[in-house]
Amino acid sequence: MSDLLSLIIPAFNEEQMISTAYKEICKVLDDMDVSYEFIFVDDGSTDKTFDEIKALADSDKDRIHCISFSRNFGKESAIFAGLNEAKGDCCVVMDCDLQHPPAVIREMYRLWKEGFSIVEGVKKDRGSENIIHKLMAKIFYAVISSLSNIDLKDASDFVLVDRSVVKALVSMPEAAPFFRGLSRWVGFKSVKVPFDVADRKLGVSKWSTGGLIKYAIHNITIFSADPLQLVTVMGVIFIFASIFLGGEALFRYFTHTALGGFTTVIGLILLTGGIIMISLGIIGIYISQIYDEVKDRPRYIIEKRF
Repeated sequence: MSDLLSLIIPAFNEEQMISTAYKEICKVLDDMDVSYEFIFVDDGSTDKTFDEIKALADSDKDRIHCISFSRNFGKESAIFAGLNEAKGDCCVVMDCDLQHPPAVIREMYRLWKEGFSIVEGVKKDRGSENIIHKLMAKIFYAVISSLSNIDLKDASDFVLVDRSVVKALVSMPEAAPFFRGLSRWVGFKSVKVPFDVADRKLGVSKWSTGGLIKYAIHNITIFSADPLQLVTVMGVIFIFASIFLGGEALFRYFTHTALGGFTTVIGLILLTGGIIMISLGIIGIYISQIYDEVKDRPRYIIEKRF
């Protein structure tokens, strides 16, 4: 039993799930020929999540470690904080709500032993998510896959990564990393393991439709520059349209067939203004991302640890 497996579990307001998740995961790991450690990352919870983790650690100090952020920095920061702290030969990133079935870890570990550096869980069935959530997720992954030329359809944060992959990921200096995208972008020998998303046993999901839309826009813009090309494409379309419409207007003027077109003019002004505002919005998002990067602030601040 020489290999060490690190379980990285981000948690935000999951006081009801900490103990349950720990027990369920341990049932699986205790049947495997592997040493393991837990890295809980308390992402600035406002409930008793940290106290629940501390209570578990008091009974198993050698295998349970915790990082507690000074505030909520987001799941991506929590994942990278866990990767940075983990000492395992391989690391499994999974959710605290047990919607990532612990039993799948057995197959992930077996494939890692066979030589795969990245073993990614892919969602075969998204479980009891509402229709809007499923539709938004499908659109998001279709868009980001086409823009980044990396297949991210049905991707998840349920991933086992080798120590070599961990080193590559934590070495990246970007302020706003996108774990799902970067874990595929880095390359290495990889394989996928399908799983059915389990229903949450306790607590409520922290994701809202608005939050998912914001998350999607953020990750699309930090992972691909293609939306900026959309501004150029729209500009080219309008140049050709203006040449055509300008030519038609001149023709009607010189042939004395010009008609009153106030409604058309207003419509074109509104359409042009809308395109300009969308273009400025896209550019503004990228400028905001650049601004965040050049400030060079840390991804997270650790308040407590054990």
